[in-house]
Amino acid sequence: MNIMSNLILSPLSQFEVLSLIGFNAPIFNYLNLSLTNLGLYTILVLFTIVGLHTYGDNEVKLIPNNWSIAFESSFQSLSTMVKDQIGSLNEVYIPFIYSIFFFVLIGNLVSNVPYSFAINASAVVALGLSVTIFMGVTILSLSKHKLKFFSFFIPSGTPLALVPLIVLIEVVSYFARAVSLGVRLFANLTAGHTLLKILSTFLYKLFSSSLIIAVLTLIPFAIFIGLIGLEIGVSLIQSFVLTLLTCSYLKDAIDLH
Repeated sequence: MNIMSNLILSPLSQFEVLSLIGFNAPIFNYLNLSLTNLGLYTILVLFTIVGLHTYGDNEVKLIPNNWSIAFESSFQSLSTMVKDQIGSLNEVYIPFIYSIFFFVLIGNLVSNVPYSFAINASAVVALGLSVTIFMGVTILSLSKHKLKFFSFFIPSGTPLALVPLIVLIEVVSYFARAVSLGVRLFANLTAGHTLLKILSTFLYKLFSSSLIIAVLTLIPFAIFIGLIGLEIGVSLIQSFVLTLLTCSYLKDAIDLH
């Protein structure tokens, strides 16, 4: 019983992927179809993004609403970032950057709702996104530069004697990009949500005790509210950092430097 209680109250239990609806069928020996909390909240994030952009659509409205102004401002900011990072001739990547930004942003913000699920704190989602971006950028660079792509691993001016060592370092550094985006994203979210879970559990026990202790707990509770605001800020920053680094990788793939 104590072991089960510890598992239920574990701060990491909020990141566990659970099956909500399952279906088993004797097809191809064994077929299991299930909807997990990860899949449910991914669908929720998708519909939230589509719904907000549909509501903020300004095509048939004379006066734009606040959502429309917010989305237009976001698009302009991301467009400026793409032009500054990749170049004005590469505006074709703006929809890609815009989609990644809002998927990560809405996923992060939804995870701050109590009793929700943090999809971007899942290694499957974060690393899957990171590896997919890495593969896409690599394929883009190979298709654009062909064999010249491998010159990326040998910086100009490198002494011949140091070429093997430099190539090894550059190759390791390059392939580290496949996980760096994802690790940065889910590590920050996991740490923040775990801290909030521990503090909220501790504060709940204090508020459930005597009246005097409950009144004194208002001070750390105010700090806890501030930490929630900080976590929301981290959600915004992480989405921006991920899109900024993606732009940087695209620039390296296009310009090979």
